[in-house]
Amino acid sequence: MTYLIKDFSYYLNNELGLSKNTIDAYMRDLKDYESFLDKYHKLKDVDNIQSKHIEGYLKSIKKKGLSAKTISRKLTSIKSFHKFLLMEKEVDEDVTHKIARPKIEKTLPTVLSVDEVISILEVIDKSTTLGLRNMALLELIYGSGLRVSELLNIKLKDIHMQQSYVIVTGKGSKERMVPISDMAIIAIRNYLVKARDDLIKEKTDYLFINNQGKTLSRVGFFKVLKKLASEANLDPEKVSPHTLRHSFATHLLENGMDLRSLQNLLGHEDISTTQIYTHISQSRLKQVYNKTHPRAKENNK
Repeated sequence: MTYLIKDFSYYLNNELGLSKNTIDAYMRDLKDYESFLDKYHKLKDVDNIQSKHIEGYLKSIKKKGLSAKTISRKLTSIKSFHKFLLMEKEVDEDVTHKIARPKIEKTLPTVLSVDEVISILEVIDKSTTLGLRNMALLELIYGSGLRVSELLNIKLKDIHMQQSYVIVTGKGSKERMVPISDMAIIAIRNYLVKARDDLIKEKTDYLFINNQGKTLSRVGFFKVLKKLASEANLDPEKVSPHTLRHSFATHLLENGMDLRSLQNLLGHEDISTTQIYTHISQSRLKQVYNKTHPRAKENNK
């Protein structure tokens, strides 16, 4: 089974073109699954795996207190692996196809107001090299609605400031052209002219560099953003790179952008993924109405 999991990893990388982070998540899930099958059922041959074994694994991780969302993700990894085994004719049937996913309570993603985004930008110290870099980071991720992986994988050749766009590589290694705001262009230009060369310790084509002269990592950016959110008197637990992406999408929709254009900007394969932002807008509209209209609530005076 270990050999087949490695084969599956090769398939995810070379055939499907999934990102390293996605593949790593699949591998962690499958290693845990493999360990359970070996420890409790002495199973090493995929031919002998039955649906009852998988259901037993799901029950065991549920007892550990894992959320329905996490369990669903792990089941996705297992289902994908078994579909791969069937496709490669390693098994005669997919024993996972009748296993139901746990019900996940749908929650709307956290969205910052425009004022909250501005408050984060305003606490950045633009007199320092790292401050100039941080301003470029935040103006670009919020101004263009990028995923954090897209943001941190941008190379110098991808930025076209004269034409106001950047080429990013999204899910499935698919490239798309995304507009850059005027404020982001100013911030990037300041960073390139006044800061980037001071941060670099060895030659690199990546746009964003950390304080050790290497390419900025996801963890590094998370730390930067949490610190800035705290300095702006916002709850750092509610602010993440994806929060800025959600905020970008919601603010555009609230200001009249159509759903199809927003889908293209975000790089969503399916428009149903983009439609969640209509629910966010409706929810925010109701909150504002209840808070501001004198007759909306009994205690509104």
